[in-house]
Amino acid sequence: MRSLLILIFFINAALFGQRFDFKQINFDKADSIAYKYKGESLKNLPVLVYNLTSDLQTDVEKFRSIYTWVSANIKNDYYAYQKTIRKRKKLFKNKEALTIWNDNFTPKVFKNLLKNKKASCTGYAYIVRELAHLTGIKCTIVNGYGRTSNLIIAEKSIPNHSWNAVKLNNKWYLCDPTWSAGKIIIDDNGPRFEADYFDDYFLANPSLFIKNHYPLDIKWALLENPPNFINFTKGPVIYNEAFKHSITSLLPTEMYLESIKNENITFTISSPKPIKEELFSLSLNTDTTK
Repeated sequence: MRSLLILIFFINAALFGQRFDFKQINFDKADSIAYKYKGESLKNLPVLVYNLTSDLQTDVEKFRSIYTWVSANIKNDYYAYQKTIRKRKKLFKNKEALTIWNDNFTPKVFKNLLKNKKASCTGYAYIVRELAHLTGIKCTIVNGYGRTSNLIIAEKSIPNHSWNAVKLNNKWYLCDPTWSAGKIIIDDNGPRFEADYFDDYFLANPSLFIKNHYPLDIKWALLENPPNFINFTKGPVIYNEAFKHSITSLLPTEMYLESIKNENITFTISSPKPIKEELFSLSLNTDTTK
């Protein structure tokens, strides 16, 4: 059994997510409106947008109501996601054909949304963009790579995820309605969607967002010095709690490490506020088969 001496360092830095720009805004009203209209039809988008936003004063509250409604009402369609990935893989080297396919596929995505309120990540990003545009808010779809412990990305991987960038008060922000909505559970009965709203992908901190979202167009990282794609694929995987508490992993810079007996390994994390030592724990997995 290997013996490791592990040193933990904390940096108390002001790494607040961009949502911190709106710390004076209370989103309770926007959320209550979104849940008031839960189950509403998508067949008349202008009416839906009016219901979601007409009683709100600021663009960020209006966008919040839209985002919450989409995340709470659209189910993640795992089979549509698999179909999209297969097609992207087939056409990845032919960007013109991929663009044509994407353009033709969009109406089918919207039809599935209208009928079943189900979509893959592209559908989530699409409906958020359309509803935002009807409100007069600039919003775009960002295509790229999503990385989790179950979504392993390598140098030659094809793009597998889509999310949104939204412009509020003349500044761009990032959000991911798909990952806010819930998760796909795969068990003996096959894949199924489990609704589990997670708030912290709304106007997320770009320095955290880049840990598991890498855009095809690097400008949408919204960072002055974003990592290159190789460093992204090798970096540590982070989980929802990192977003909830704005904790950024600084060291080690790679997920997989080789260690030598009695070697020191330093873990450095950045937090916007002090972390009580008794709330911090480190778990070591010594099973190399996992």
